[in-house]
Amino acid sequence: MEGLKLVDSFSNRIHGYVGGPKSLPTLITSTFAASTSHFPTVGGFRTYGRCRVRTLLHGSPCTIYNENSKSKAVHHIHYRIRSISASLQSTTEEVVDNKPKDLSASGDSIRRRFLEFYASHGHKVLPSASLVPDDPTVLLTIAGMLQFKPIFLGKTPIEVPRATTSQRCIRTNDIENVGRTSRHHTFFEMLGNFSFGDYFKREAIRWAWELTTKEFALPSEKLWISVFEDDDEAFSIWHDELGVPVERIKKMGEDDNFWTSGATGPCGPCSEIYYDFHPERGNSNVDLGDDSRFIEFYNLVFMQYNKMDDGSLEPLKQQHIDTGLGLERMARILQKVPNNYETDLIYPIIEKASELAMVSYAEADDHMKTSLKIMGDHMRAIVYLISDGVVPSNIGRGYIVRRLIRRVVRTGRLLGIRGDGKGNLEGAFTPAIAEKVIELSAEINPDVNTRTARIYEELKREELRFVQTLERGEKLLEQSLNNALLTADGNGTTPCLSGKDAFLLYDTYGFPVEITAEVAEERGVSVDMEGFDAEMEIQRRQSQAAHSVVKLAVGNASEFAERVVDTEFLGYDTLSTRAVVEGLLVNGNPVIQVSEGSNVEILLNKTPFYAESGGQIGDNGYIYVSEAESTVKAIVEIKDVQKSLGNIFVHKGTIREGAIKIGTEVEAEVDAKLRQRAKVHHTATHLLQAALKSVVGQETSQAGSLVAFDRLRFDFNFHRPLLDQEIMEIEGIINRWIGDATDLETKVMALTEAKRVGAIAMFGEKYGEQVRVVEVPGVSMELCGGTHVRNTSEIRGFKVVSEQGIASGVRRIEAVAGEAFIDYMNIQDSHMKHLCSTLKVKPEDVTPRVESLLEEVRMVRSEVSAVRAKAAIYKASMVASKALSIGASNTVRVIVENMDDIDADSLRSAAEYLMDSLQDPAAVVLGSCPGDGKVSLVAAFSPGVVGLGIQAGKFVGPIAKLCGGGGGGRPNFAQAGGRKPENLSNALEKARTDLVAILSEKVK
Repeated sequence: MEGLKLVDSFSNRIHGYVGGPKSLPTLITSTFAASTSHFPTVGGFRTYGRCRVRTLLHGSPCTIYNENSKSKAVHHIHYRIRSISASLQSTTEEVVDNKPKDLSASGDSIRRRFLEFYASHGHKVLPSASLVPDDPTVLLTIAGMLQFKPIFLGKTPIEVPRATTSQRCIRTNDIENVGRTSRHHTFFEMLGNFSFGDYFKREAIRWAWELTTKEFALPSEKLWISVFEDDDEAFSIWHDELGVPVERIKKMGEDDNFWTSGATGPCGPCSEIYYDFHPERGNSNVDLGDDSRFIEFYNLVFMQYNKMDDGSLEPLKQQHIDTGLGLERMARILQKVPNNYETDLIYPIIEKASELAMVSYAEADDHMKTSLKIMGDHMRAIVYLISDGVVPSNIGRGYIVRRLIRRVVRTGRLLGIRGDGKGNLEGAFTPAIAEKVIELSAEINPDVNTRTARIYEELKREELRFVQTLERGEKLLEQSLNNALLTADGNGTTPCLSGKDAFLLYDTYGFPVEITAEVAEERGVSVDMEGFDAEMEIQRRQSQAAHSVVKLAVGNASEFAERVVDTEFLGYDTLSTRAVVEGLLVNGNPVIQVSEGSNVEILLNKTPFYAESGGQIGDNGYIYVSEAESTVKAIVEIKDVQKSLGNIFVHKGTIREGAIKIGTEVEAEVDAKLRQRAKVHHTATHLLQAALKSVVGQETSQAGSLVAFDRLRFDFNFHRPLLDQEIMEIEGIINRWIGDATDLETKVMALTEAKRVGAIAMFGEKYGEQVRVVEVPGVSMELCGGTHVRNTSEIRGFKVVSEQGIASGVRRIEAVAGEAFIDYMNIQDSHMKHLCSTLKVKPEDVTPRVESLLEEVRMVRSEVSAVRAKAAIYKASMVASKALSIGASNTVRVIVENMDDIDADSLRSAAEYLMDSLQDPAAVVLGSCPGDGKVSLVAAFSPGVVGLGIQAGKFVGPIAKLCGGGGGGRPNFAQAGGRKPENLSNALEKARTDLVAILSEKVK
């Protein structure tokens, strides 16, 4: 039967057929998720189920009106038609049933249902942690359990016995598999339920099964289970209690089903649930690692042992549960799509990339589909990383963001994407795709919507910068290919681009090795793929070592912590208190007593000392041990205070007199003057953030801070240097607030309430359910545990000392306030008085007088330079007669000379003079020692010499190395330098010998 096939151009699903002639044009654009059956009517309405189809004119779009929505809203989805010829019988098998869209299968719904399920079983729903973890052992949050690591280690108290989360995660160790397999991602969400010494194996397994088979209604006959080979308890629960057939429970070894955090630490067996896409293949010789048939979607870790240094396993005092259900994987199963990328979590992003590339995902070949999947995946990771404060750079987390952005840009350009999709062909396209990611972010991380301006700005700047890098990479590839051809020509070998060069192009310039190989092949050059793979493997191992393991360790520290209670902090209200010594450590080891002259760490039951946190450094002061009210037995000078093992304050200092032992009652006293300096700078930091937002925009946000006794430092996200006028305006605003003499207000409230009233949270900080809010009424309100002044007038004055960039998109302000402000202004005043005295002018005349002196210096330097150049040219005229003649028919004139102590600019003038004096072809190499242990070299080759294949830039480099330096330049002119003047004579002699030898061979 002749007809028209309605095709979703991105999911490749056939939604129905409309009768009509075969001659209609092949035009397809749509993303409609519902489907229809066969529609024989053209030019009118035909209703099937609750869908209506109307086709307009031949060759024009047809419109499906979907009335399946619960809200009864009508959705207008346009299809353009391509013609087909097929029988009704042969095509109806492809038609997807016309069923209402199951909204409960959406990614957002799966996440919500998971959390609600475990909340109904007594779990507290906790928010996702930032992608930037509070853990020095990993760069990024790579697992749902990471935020609970201190609990598993016993370093922080258990506040809730059960928790459930939807954790945003980043992993880049398998980046090469993204888009190529159905399940690998850089960004993913891990749904988890956790027990901290509460329930264990039986409850975890039963609830996982209930969630899977009842809440998500997965057919039990399509589920397979894996257990650790020695975990008979888990096997029994699955089989005897839940009825899973023995043939669908696979016992697996330690590599697959025993979780460890590292060489030592908490560990235990795990059990996994797999979904079987093809149960018709039977139960014989089943391999759960077969991605074409199975997908693991739920992993249950039973943390019940502590692995010791000798490899033995000891039972943990408290057994924990750590589970992870992959949201993208469950969405794939419930939405019945062939891979994770075609779920509603990622697919709309792919659609946007396809639109910009003007391609159809449905009709794309596998290579193009892979490219679109890479873009969809990476853009999610990029947006959430930037939202969490990570900006592109060449180190650490910033390098990960930069690499992901470059992969997207490179991939998009290979797909033909040019411009921003809004008519500007020179614009960036990544912000346009980011819009779709942000649109989908509401239930993943609502904060993303408040950071859109920063996300777009970072993407735009990084993309446009990389496009220039990519173009440089193309030039480097051309140069590398030319070098390979020249080397092969000289050696009589087959031209080959080295693996290192190919990897440099790939890793630094974002050049795909496939494109490198294709371009090389056109030039007759092969690529050392084994060398490239070796370089790639080195990087992959480094990446895995840095990013893929969460390390836990249980040792002396945690056992010691069990004997020491949390420290009670009294420092908000007092600067001195009586306390009892609860613990002493020397070099990290517990001791009973410490004597005079030793460095010691002291743990007290209570303290007035502030421990470093929130950017504010720890207090300084003294701890006294007294025999009687007037007799001091021991004095400990405290120079730092840190928090450790949860909320234990570690007072670090040196015993100046006497000795101190555990159980002693002491007097702890904070240095009041230094505390005041810290308070002043901390409150000034809050005022600075408020003033910045007022002057440069609300989108700027804190990226780090330091509150010290002598200064404050504030890092913030912004794309350009501040103007002098902006800095002055910021200073003026802050000093007006100081002059307003406003009382600060401090409150303790629930975290949710604090966010509701608009309190700003410091990036990277972790907060409990109850938080401290510091408010300067009408100016700022922040979550902050630091110490602050009672009234802004205590700050006295504020001055910005410097403003500079510290990373791409991150600026840093250093400033002073209070006593430090007075000190700074006094120093500046002293400098100004000294200048006035020296220059014999008034303060207001210093600037014009300095400018006048600088102009005089510039004029004198210019005159001196001209004299030196004339002297150099005179010396050059004297050595012109020493030119050697190489060759007979086409004589090349060569001069290699030591020009004594003339400077680099004059040396250049001498070389230019000689090139003008000598006839082409000519070659000149000059050297000098201008002083200060420096060597200057210059090489100038005429067009005739360059035409012989000799380049000045390449020739002078090895000569400079003999003088302890290097350099290069153009084929006709190059300069170099060094720091071994004693080697200059030998270097010039080698230059003369090599140049004569090369030219003699070329001009026989």
